[in-house]
Amino acid sequence: MRKQGNSRYQPLLSSITGAIGQTPLLELQRLTKTCEGRILAKLEYLNPGFSKKDRIALQIMDDAEKAGELSPGQTVVELTSGNTGTGLAIVCTTRGYPFVAVMSKGNSMERAQMMTALGAEVILVDQDPSSIPGEVSGSDLELVEIKTAEITHKRKAFRANQFTNRSAFMAHYQQTGPEILEQSHGKITAFCDFVGTGGTFAGCLKAFKEFNPQILGFLVEPEGASILHGDSVTKANHRIQGGGYIRPNLPLLEGCLADGYIQVSDNEAIQAARRLALEEGVFGGFSSGANVAAALQLLRGPCRGGTVAICICDSGLKYLSTDLWPKR
Repeated sequence: MRKQGNSRYQPLLSSITGAIGQTPLLELQRLTKTCEGRILAKLEYLNPGFSKKDRIALQIMDDAEKAGELSPGQTVVELTSGNTGTGLAIVCTTRGYPFVAVMSKGNSMERAQMMTALGAEVILVDQDPSSIPGEVSGSDLELVEIKTAEITHKRKAFRANQFTNRSAFMAHYQQTGPEILEQSHGKITAFCDFVGTGGTFAGCLKAFKEFNPQILGFLVEPEGASILHGDSVTKANHRIQGGGYIRPNLPLLEGCLADGYIQVSDNEAIQAARRLALEEGVFGGFSSGANVAAALQLLRGPCRGGTVAICICDSGLKYLSTDLWPKR
């Protein structure tokens, strides 16, 4: 019989939101057998909503309540590709707020189903006629933005605004970054992250740079859509869901100076996600694959012999209807 009070057990929780954060850090030893260096993966898909966005959902809601921006029972609305929406659905359902998620039909339907199961009202917006089904472009996101603003005004709702809300930055600056530093004993040389809102990259990198200015930060973008790097867009309809929306202005990245930029192709992201599952037993999504592919690039190039930290952003379970996973 195990002794009571064993410190490795978490205390009894009064809400599922208490399970958000403090995710494990895993060294991907099998994927790096032929590389000089290490990859440390923060397993954010083990949050209750199966993604890193649970952190920002909780922070946004906590900060809004403290600031008096939310009235009891007020509707919360957010534009989402599904992960932030899932996190907000969890927080809202446990605190009594109606939640409306507005999402493009180009995103995987598992996300919409999960949000609905968690009590959200999910409004799906048709893709732009020029877009490829299942591949969300910047024009698709603009249509979702129009619908989100309309619903927010009509229902006098609180909008989470993950692309501009500073709480999305603070969640990673105060939590994710420091957790990685503690778990790795500060022994990382670089960090790379696929950019959605930019909050994870900016928040973590600020924490890392304050600890050690020599830690490098690399922004990861889809090949042919690296607008942050200043390249011309040749492939707006990439397949890596959750980011790369061809938005030149990401407020959460303001003042955050990346040390470099990495482009990852659709195929590289997909193959890395599949290798991650088959070799490491880690079931991540498209952006997780992009992060692994980028980290492998770094270990073969400027960070050879170093230690690269990444996030496994969300679960592969959210993409079973897509071509990310081979069908039998």
